[in-house]
Amino acid sequence: MSLNPIRPWRNIYRRQSRQIMVGNVPVGGDAPISVQTMTNTLTTDAAATIAQVQAVAEAGADIVRVSVPDEASAKALKEIVRESPVPIVADIHFHYKRGIEAAEAGAACLRINPGNIGDEKRVAEVIRAARDHNCSIRIGVNAGSLERHLLEKYGEPCPDAMVESGLDHIKILQDHDFHEFKISVKASDVFMAAAAYQQLAEATDAPIHLGITEAGGLTSGTIKSAIGMGNLLWMGIGDTIRVSLSADPVEEVKVGYEILKSLGLRHRGVNIISCPSCARQGFDVIKTVEQLEKRLEHIKTPMSLSIIGCVVNGPGEALMTDVGFTGGGSGAGTGMVYVAGKQDHKLGDYDMVEHIVALVEKRAAELETQNQDR
Repeated sequence: MSLNPIRPWRNIYRRQSRQIMVGNVPVGGDAPISVQTMTNTLTTDAAATIAQVQAVAEAGADIVRVSVPDEASAKALKEIVRESPVPIVADIHFHYKRGIEAAEAGAACLRINPGNIGDEKRVAEVIRAARDHNCSIRIGVNAGSLERHLLEKYGEPCPDAMVESGLDHIKILQDHDFHEFKISVKASDVFMAAAAYQQLAEATDAPIHLGITEAGGLTSGTIKSAIGMGNLLWMGIGDTIRVSLSADPVEEVKVGYEILKSLGLRHRGVNIISCPSCARQGFDVIKTVEQLEKRLEHIKTPMSLSIIGCVVNGPGEALMTDVGFTGGGSGAGTGMVYVAGKQDHKLGDYDMVEHIVALVEKRAAELETQNQDR
């Protein structure tokens, strides 16, 4: 069994929501919080889009969204769906017929934006297509594209307007006896998004798709997403997430998992606990961690690794990780290796990375075997 069990004082009590299916992935209820991303290739370039879908799936994406802006994209979607290892969500804006075509092409879910999809009659046609082809629907409210009458009512985008938009469209789906839906109320402003999501969570039991939209580049967007989504997840709000970065979609998946891992909500791959380094370090911590992050990307088994430069905190951290290395011990260039929380052997820093990679791979295999035997 891996170390670092969830302790009572770390538990997050999730909001109770209905469960729906997005293809073969359950969303809501007691299902794990799923991680999504979106392709940024031209959908009409099916080969490039399929390659990107496969890359993000390998990185851990549970669900992938693909934009369907025109009829040619809808035609390409059929091949993309056929080759995808994960459920595909069709992103629909402005033209309701794209939603119908995407459902016919095999999309597992249709994302529609209430602010631009059209009147209730058009939404009803999309609902009919979703029901006929076993699609779920995501109501995707966005602060940047609210309906005109709501902007006139509230004067500007705000949480109340976003939630009202979402609830109005929930009513349309429910009036058509359609209940396989989830909902999001995204904004690029962290405070607006958080307030809208909190209101929404109290107003409906629908599964919630969480995100801070248009968050920015890799560094700034990661920080903004971690603050906004992290606080909401901490409150138990959120059934599926998408980190929106101006970066490679693979990075969105990685950041999504890091947010969930930091809260103990999902565990995938190696969680590296490392110090920022200082004058006490017995080896180059920063360089070592950079190398280990790259070398251990292939491991999917949940486990923990501590890399600490000196003996101030190193032994204590190592007691709580599957594999640990603490530098600055007896003799320059030598550190202590811990396995399963116990001192195991000394190691020189000249072959540290190769040795630790081998230990982590061995430990991951042991944990995987233990999980299969349960």
